[in-house]
This record gives sequence, structure tokens and C-alpha cells, in this order.
Amino acid sequence: MKKFLLFSLFITLLLNSCGTTNYNSKRPIYKSSPVNPNSGIHINPNVQTEREYQALLKTYKPETAEVLNSLLNDSSNSPTVSISVENKSNCNMVLTISGKNYFKKIPIGANKIGSAMVPKNQNYNVSGMLCNSVYEKTKYVTNSFSIKLSN
Repeated sequence: MKKFLLFSLFITLLLNSCGTTNYNSKRPIYKSSPVNPNSGIHINPNVQTEREYQALLKTYKPETAEVLNSLLNDSSNSPTVSISVENKSNCNMVLTISGKNYFKKIPIGANKIGSAMVPKNQNYNVSGMLCNSVYEKTKYVTNSFSIKLSN
């Protein structure tokens, strides 16, 4: 009986070690949806972005006049430049611009343009979620520029 148990254990271990694991295969890395720590429920990124967008709309003050002045007038001597983002999708988004001593979140509606004035000659990380897709770019800003995003 002992021999049979040992033989069965050996066969089981042998079969488990002979699995079809391919350690060299490249598998995509999927990020799971954020989990609310209080309830343990997965949060849909679109829902989370829409909530943030709606909350930000209540307090956001656009810099439209400053951006237009920068674009229409010679602003080469100005210490600031404009960043414009055109959202050509059907989803609202929140654009985050961060750099040295600078941080701003801009709500940009579907098929709308959002913009901000930023100090020039600095690195900025521009990021946001657009219809379940993440946009992220780091750019050294020396003059005004525009980005068009679509899904």
C-alpha cells in the first residue's frame, strides 16, 4: 500500500511538472479596472472619467482669452505658451498637464477643444483617458502646440 501511494505521488508530481508552460511567450499585460477599496467593486474607467469630468466642470475656469491672445499676437517674448487639445471622439475626457511647479486638469467635452497656458522651456507630462484608451506624452515645450485626439 505504501509503495502504491509513493508511486501515485511520484506520477502526480511528474505529470504536474510536465505541463505545457511556455515561459518565453510574450503575453499582453492587461490592467484591471480600479477597485473601490471600501466596497471591493470594480470601477469602469469611463464612468470614473465621466464623474471626474462632471465634477471638474463645476469649478474649471477656461483660459480662452489668454490662449487666443498668445496664438494671435507675437508671443515670442512671453514667458508662457499655449497647449491646445482637440477631443475628436464621442467621449468626454479629463486632460492632465503636469510639470515642474505646474499641475492642471482640464475637462474637454466630446468634439470640443481644451487649452491651457503653461510656462515655456519646461518638460510636461500630458495625459488623459479617452474612451477606455490612455493617452500619455512627455514633451519639452518651447512654443505653443496643438494635439488632436480621437478614438
